[in-house]
Amino acid sequence: MSDQVHPTQLSTVMLQPASRSARTIFVSALLAVAIIIFPFFATPFHLDVANQILLASIGALSLMLLTGFAGQISLGHAGLIAAGAFTAGILSKEAGAPFWIGIPAAGATGGLLGLIFGLPSLRLRGVYLAVSTLALHFIVVYAGGEYENLVGGSGGILIPPPSLWGLKINTGKAWYVLLVAGAILAFLVTWNVVRSRTGRAFAAVHGRETVAAALGINVARTKLTAFVISSSMTAIAGALFAYYRGFVSIEAFSLYLSIQYIAMIIIGGIGTLPGAFLGALFVTLLPYLIETVVAHLPGAQAMAGSIFAVNYAAFGLVMIVFLVFEPSGLVGLWRRLERRLLIGRQSP
Repeated sequence: MSDQVHPTQLSTVMLQPASRSARTIFVSALLAVAIIIFPFFATPFHLDVANQILLASIGALSLMLLTGFAGQISLGHAGLIAAGAFTAGILSKEAGAPFWIGIPAAGATGGLLGLIFGLPSLRLRGVYLAVSTLALHFIVVYAGGEYENLVGGSGGILIPPPSLWGLKINTGKAWYVLLVAGAILAFLVTWNVVRSRTGRAFAAVHGRETVAAALGINVARTKLTAFVISSSMTAIAGALFAYYRGFVSIEAFSLYLSIQYIAMIIIGGIGTLPGAFLGALFVTLLPYLIETVVAHLPGAQAMAGSIFAVNYAAFGLVMIVFLVFEPSGLVGLWRRLERRLLIGRQSP
């Protein structure tokens, strides 16, 4: 009969989940080995780039939770990163607060800001919500600039290297270990939230708020929870950035930074946790790749002054390409390639 399954086809279908699981375990193990051995062979420059990617991945995970899973659009990501960085910097400068106080204090500051600026999400949606969150960016930037002027010009805030359990974190390798641990912790927190009842409420609100309310979900509480968790994680990423750089200045938190994080979750694959890491990797490495390519072009010295403009143009072009031709991002590209390889193996 036409609806019967051949024994060989049945065995292939039954083996697909097992083979996929085996591939996942193999890739995860390979990635873990690469992460462990990387600092032993990396140069200081490569360690710095890797640390930038890890910092960006924490911020991308927090935005992925808010926008990719809960469906709440935000343009205030740079303002939250600035809030976390300035919280850590001010506590260090004014009170001599150690690292283990500055990080949770930054998280608390971000959570409070998320609660306050998440309130417009109860009435606004789409572009109107995005514009309202943009106010967060300008308010934090203004407050940070006023503090810099108060303490003596626009020199920023110097932060001494942090220490944990008596060990100073002042080398690229030490920061690499700490940031790998931080990125793993951020991933586990986000993964558990997404898989929990709260995460299912996020997905329901993202799909259709009216249906979610009909199912008994408290839409207002769900939205505010998404903003608080995401903002707290973002501010912690900002505090880690401040400690890593040892310096905080309001000039580092332009609106362009918010656009970069939005690009990370779009290019990586919105609504997926691996997409946050892939997007952070891609967006962080793109300027270095462009500079390398430009350096090998004829007339590279003449183009040196316009490298920033080239970066901006290339960045915008890449975003358009992904939005038009690959809206599911790098994760979608990988999954499609994986399916084609699987079909190719199964075909006679």
